[in-house]
Amino acid sequence: MSSSSPQDPSPVTAPATSTTGSPATPAGIDPRGPRFGAALTAVLLLAIIVLGDGAAGLVLGGVVVAGFALGAFGGIQRTWQGAVYRALVAPRLGPPAEREDPRPPTFAQLVGFVITATGLVLALVGVPYALVIAAALAFVAAFLNAVFDFCLGCEIYGIWARLRAGRGASPA
Repeated sequence: MSSSSPQDPSPVTAPATSTTGSPATPAGIDPRGPRFGAALTAVLLLAIIVLGDGAAGLVLGGVVVAGFALGAFGGIQRTWQGAVYRALVAPRLGPPAEREDPRPPTFAQLVGFVITATGLVLALVGVPYALVIAAALAFVAAFLNAVFDFCLGCEIYGIWARLRAGRGASPA
């Protein structure tokens, strides 16, 4: 499925296009990258839970929200965690056995962004424990992805895509 060579550690390939020139299913990504990113994010979210709504927690919350924004609006392959994976981890691994569609994990980044951004905004306006609660919710999802390879946001994307397809709309 990929046009990457074994020497190319990048988990992303050029987008596929249909015969009409419009975007088709995007080229696959290395599924180990988002899982690694989820582990890094889980560590940051756990730190927010420990730090609470104080200044350090708010700053770290801003970092997490910015990371989710990169993934949600730029694509999963453009996160800082993806850059770390490509630079430090992927070169030490063999090529992935298979590649996955980047749309579900990108949607999962949007879900994480909405949850953590809501918590951060509420904390900034003085709602007690808002950031901690949002970080805890996001931590559960990141932990499930990192440890059990269960992407909650990806599952939500799959349900949404099936509902849209049932109405005759394209899931993309």
